[in-house]
Amino acid sequence: MTDLTTGAAVAEEDAKTDRVVVNVQDLVAGYLPGIDIINHANLVARKGELIGIIGPNGAGKSTLLKAIFGMVKVRSGEITVNGESIVGLKSDKLVARGVGFVPQTNNVFPSLSIEENLQMGLYQNPKAYAERLEFVTGIFAELGKRLKQRAGSLSGGERQMVAMSRALMMDPAVLLLDEPSAGLSPVRQDDAFIRVSDINKAGVTTIMVEQNARRCLQICDRGYVLDQGRDAYEGTGRQLLNDPKVIGLYLGSLGAD
Repeated sequence: MTDLTTGAAVAEEDAKTDRVVVNVQDLVAGYLPGIDIINHANLVARKGELIGIIGPNGAGKSTLLKAIFGMVKVRSGEITVNGESIVGLKSDKLVARGVGFVPQTNNVFPSLSIEENLQMGLYQNPKAYAERLEFVTGIFAELGKRLKQRAGSLSGGERQMVAMSRALMMDPAVLLLDEPSAGLSPVRQDDAFIRVSDINKAGVTTIMVEQNARRCLQICDRGYVLDQGRDAYEGTGRQLLNDPKVIGLYLGSLGAD
């Protein structure tokens, strides 16, 4: 006879496994030969989750995102998206596999209009432009009214919206955001976090690196604290916000309320 309790637990675990979008296992990566920035890091993002990555300067937060997006050499370990390995793939192949990436700087084409930037995001599937434009302007309504405006004339916060929208045009399985609030005024920072939350609520699995640790943990489902290239702590945003060790070691010097 099957143990119903055990069977239910197995079924629940299988369901969780089915929902895994990004799985980083025992990852070692770095820019230069013999120098590892990421040291056996692990991360899991399930469908619909908003994952936050925080940690001190130099911890390897942005490097981890870049390793996922193929911009940093992976020396060992595994990265899968929807169960398939993406290690060694170039950016165009990663976009086709459903990985969207928004870098911290130089994230728009300043000489192009907003509309042209969005079209660049969909160069692999231009026939879907109308459908995807409707989706992104449902989140960033103001962009729909300014499609002909040159991106170089926009403020930092507005450029961030264009960059996120362009990455969303390909309907990514996961969106990687590298410090979306960096360089913005406090008001614009709050707006950036609201936008990230809106993207996630629209059903997009999101992994965000952020220096404003407190604000990041307030909106994320789960968070990872990276230290010296390793995932030192992991838990829900609320758990990490209230963890004495995390508060003492990291939150005291990271970001502000």
